[in-house]
Amino acid sequence: MNRKVDGYLRRSKWQEELEKLRQIILDCGLTEELKWGKPCYTFQESNIVILQGFEEFCALLFAKGALLNDPDGVLKKFGWQAARRIPFTNVREIVEMEPILKAYIREAIEAEKAGLKVIYKKNPEPIPEELQNKLDEIPALKTAFHALTPGRQRGYILYFSAAKQSKTRESRIEKCMQQILNGKGLND
Repeated sequence: MNRKVDGYLRRSKWQEELEKLRQIILDCGLTEELKWGKPCYTFQESNIVILQGFEEFCALLFAKGALLNDPDGVLKKFGWQAARRIPFTNVREIVEMEPILKAYIREAIEAEKAGLKVIYKKNPEPIPEELQNKLDEIPALKTAFHALTPGRQRGYILYFSAAKQSKTRESRIEKCMQQILNGKGLND
């Protein structure tokens, strides 16, 4: 057990729920660390699961959840291609799911031992025409955009694509160009 995690749990709105998840995870033999300000559990230095606390729920995030079988249909996809999470709103849900959680954690460990990798889709969302035109028109913008992480690229693509009118998409792109050139994501 890691003392830094103790401090995180004491400050959490979901203390009881996260303590129960912590006990389940540690029973599976993972190493406890604090990464990105969150309790992270590793196997041979590879991230397996992360505890998360949000306003409406807490969650157990599987770093490579896309590789797991999900016969119980409990893994939720939420934006990252590889990760999946199971949300909880009370300890009772966690206690009821303990055998399932342990089975999923063990499967995640086995996937790591086997060296399985998630195959990422490069830009799974199409680049809006207005953005593509700007990228073609301004080489520095194209270089800067492609230097962003896939998640940051996707954030911009989704934001620009959400506008219904072409002129709105163009306006959004104009407003974000300097941020892209500075290597920043949409919400940085």
